[in-house]
Amino acid sequence: MRYGSAIGLALALLVGFVLGLGAYTFVYGKGYSYLLDDPAACVNCHIMRDNYDAWAVATHRTVTCNQCHVPKSVAAKYLSKARNGFLHSYAFTFKDVQVIRIRPSNQRVLEANCQSCHERMVALVEPHGAQPSKLCFACHKGVGHGF
Repeated sequence: MRYGSAIGLALALLVGFVLGLGAYTFVYGKGYSYLLDDPAACVNCHIMRDNYDAWAVATHRTVTCNQCHVPKSVAAKYLSKARNGFLHSYAFTFKDVQVIRIRPSNQRVLEANCQSCHERMVALVEPHGAQPSKLCFACHKGVGHGF
């Protein structure tokens, strides 16, 4: 066997192994569920159980997680889901994470979605198109998750 073909074979086996392991992990870990809009996907991770249980009895229980926590456009939605999924997986694998805290970029998405759904109410509170002086969830923290 030639040296170049041995390297090529080793590289092909390595790539195949990594792709196979990734596919297995994606199926075993129910990674595909994150592509859907089912709030139950959030409890694939045990750390989200309290948030899910609180949401299930909160005033916004008819609104899915994605309707609040991801951007509206399809491309931005899946980019956001991929970024958050990676960051969550990294934190759960390599750090001792017991609580997920919302990041500033996700706060902006959440705020935009609050204002989009409650546009008429926001207009009454902040007339003439002014941006609210506070983030909605600064005062309404327990609305979505009931905490």
